[in-house]
Amino acid sequence: LTFKRVIKEASVGEFSCLPYILALFSALTWGWYGFPLVSDGWENLSLFGTCAIGVLFEFSFIIIYIWYAPREKKKFVVLTVSLILAIFCMIVSFTIFTFHTHHMRKLFVGSIGIVTSMSMYSAPLVAVKQVMKTKSVEFMPFYLSLFSLLTSFMWTLYGVLGRDPYLTAPNSVGCLTGILQLVVYCMYSRCKEAPKALNDIEQVIINMEVATSRREDTNGYKP
Repeated sequence: LTFKRVIKEASVGEFSCLPYILALFSALTWGWYGFPLVSDGWENLSLFGTCAIGVLFEFSFIIIYIWYAPREKKKFVVLTVSLILAIFCMIVSFTIFTFHTHHMRKLFVGSIGIVTSMSMYSAPLVAVKQVMKTKSVEFMPFYLSLFSLLTSFMWTLYGVLGRDPYLTAPNSVGCLTGILQLVVYCMYSRCKEAPKALNDIEQVIINMEVATSRREDTNGYKP
């Protein structure tokens, strides 16, 4: 929905690309975590498949953002994405050539995954701050917050059932930030609707007064 609006308006406006860049890094990291060279066989096949799709989506979103962003924002996004990809390549190389057991590789990549996920889930707090500052939910879409919460909950459940603390810990934090976003959205969407409702009420009262005045004038008229 966010990028549908960006394409429609041909402008990124005040939207930030940071959450999508961090989501890309997180998807790359967890995709590598689910890959057989790190996990034992295909025990995390669903994680790898989901993250592979996530990488494609995040790249698509970032490309759209770069296309419609002004020059300064384009430069920042390109440099940041390049840095993220360079760091990921270093992580892959270090994992392969330094650790030689699945346990140690999972420990290393999983620890990095926790950090990247924490960063990704803290990114929406920028939007929360903006909502509280502007008292408008324009730049924090409801469905994005809702599906972020649902995704975090499902991965938390997956981690609990699979007894995988590397998945459980960061996604639990994601559940909390998702709940916070929805609470803030509900609070400030009401603030936005309240003035509109008051204006509607005032307009109704004015219309009633005008109608009453006209009726009185008609009744008091003598030919």
